[in-house]
Amino acid sequence: MNGMAIMIVAIVAVIAGYAFYGKFLEKTWGIDDKRPTPAVALKDGQDYMPTKRQVVFGHQFASIAGAGPINGPIQAAVFGWVPVLLWCLIGGIFIGAVQDYSAMYASVHNKGKSIGFIIEKYVGKTGKRLFLLFCYLFSILVVAAFADICAKSFGTSAGFTAAVNHSNGQVATTSVLFIAAAVFLGLLFKKLPNLSTAKNTVISLVLLVACIALGYVMPMNVSVENWRNLVFFYILIASVAPVWILLQPRDYLNSYLLVIMILAAVLGILVARPVMNLPAFTGFTASTGSLFPILFVTVACGAVSGFHSLVSSETASKQVAKESDMLPVSYGAMLLEVVLGVISLVAAGSVASASGALPKGTPQVIFAGAVAGFLQKIGLPNDLSFELISLAVSAFALTSLDSVARVGRLSWQELFTDSDHPEKGPVATVLSNKWVATILVLIPGYMLSLGGYGSIWALFGSSNQLLSVLALSAAAVFLRRSGRKYKMMVLPMFFMLAVTLTALVQTMVKNFRTIAAKGPSLAPVMQNTLAILLIGLAIVVAVSCFKKIFSKQAEPIVG
Repeated sequence: MNGMAIMIVAIVAVIAGYAFYGKFLEKTWGIDDKRPTPAVALKDGQDYMPTKRQVVFGHQFASIAGAGPINGPIQAAVFGWVPVLLWCLIGGIFIGAVQDYSAMYASVHNKGKSIGFIIEKYVGKTGKRLFLLFCYLFSILVVAAFADICAKSFGTSAGFTAAVNHSNGQVATTSVLFIAAAVFLGLLFKKLPNLSTAKNTVISLVLLVACIALGYVMPMNVSVENWRNLVFFYILIASVAPVWILLQPRDYLNSYLLVIMILAAVLGILVARPVMNLPAFTGFTASTGSLFPILFVTVACGAVSGFHSLVSSETASKQVAKESDMLPVSYGAMLLEVVLGVISLVAAGSVASASGALPKGTPQVIFAGAVAGFLQKIGLPNDLSFELISLAVSAFALTSLDSVARVGRLSWQELFTDSDHPEKGPVATVLSNKWVATILVLIPGYMLSLGGYGSIWALFGSSNQLLSVLALSAAAVFLRRSGRKYKMMVLPMFFMLAVTLTALVQTMVKNFRTIAAKGPSLAPVMQNTLAILLIGLAIVVAVSCFKKIFSKQAEPIVG
């Protein structure tokens, strides 16, 4: 089977998944556009802000995509392209998109509150605090992994080729200009909130082209190390800024770039019809470990990502203007990410050697080089295409960074908030300050990022999937207690629990062996400490949720 046939199968599958299973969930759980959403009822101009569907979709997609659906499927291709494709489609349609939609649905029906609040309301305060602590620790891992990816996508290094350094410099300039353009766009939307969709689109595309053109001719020459520091300074500011001035317009602007990249890549695949040099299936074991559980935690965001539930319930749910926007924003964005994961798989297959070996380089470089080759078939210059694809990949990671830093900050702040006793003592007041909370996410994230994203990807993937167990469990509790159908959540819950606990235990054993062989060092010690904490917290929260889901005595709560 060639890449074109795989792409067609994937597109048909996700369209059918949205039209049948997504619509089935919407009809089963029910929506009411006459009921004011939290964005309307609690509008504050800071976090709660009713926003057009396409803008919220842009924020959701740009935030959840990250580098995961590119890194994951390419790394998982060691098992062959068939298992990766099957997991992207089955996992994405029946688990990942369901999680994203149910998390947003539960949040919108609970004043736009986080999954942590939902656990508090339907399970108890202890469960909420443990879940929030889990989210805080998980946010540190995401910040560490994606900050390192951004620094290496923007910066120059003696270890990179001259072509990569030049391309990174172009991407860096364009990314910086994107931020400035986003602030301008945010101020414009604030002053002229009734601009038509057509005018918004024209303005955004003009800004997009201008940023790309200037980046192409004025590459920045800044080292990876300095970019690491600049990235952390940026997310310190971005994660506390009002959503309307940077987060919304930046994600809206980036969404055009990301969607254009995906459409161009699909068109390139359909025209180029690349041969899949990867074997269809290599066996149940590979250099990275056994297919179960490694395939599932490596593909990660290309099929299921717990991080998505945080975006759905902590930022996007506060922006949807009506309930019917939830399905396209959450379920739809996840299915578009599935398409991106399949594009990554086809890209890897097209540049693999006849024996199935992938070329040297990071997954982002492999992806950009392959897609640029596809686009060359339709007449676009290879170097320009490579820059545009590299820019889009970096945009994925950068947009996820400040979103997850915001989520980590909100989770930490909520740890010190008691709905029954809103007054805070002096210590809680200081620790819940938004600047202090953000710094407490970024400092350990910075320390972990020094070891490189490759050293923490397995732990990130496992904990990310474990978070999906908690999100699915919390949503199931909400559905059960509010009198809605919930049984479609049970199988995904238990399957993901088995996958993630197995993978985390394997990661811990590997790190303990490294410590025993080489002595204690920062990276493996921090990783194992986080792994132990995450496993303990997740098991306690999951068991608490399971008791409520399957308890015959659970009283219904209207919501």
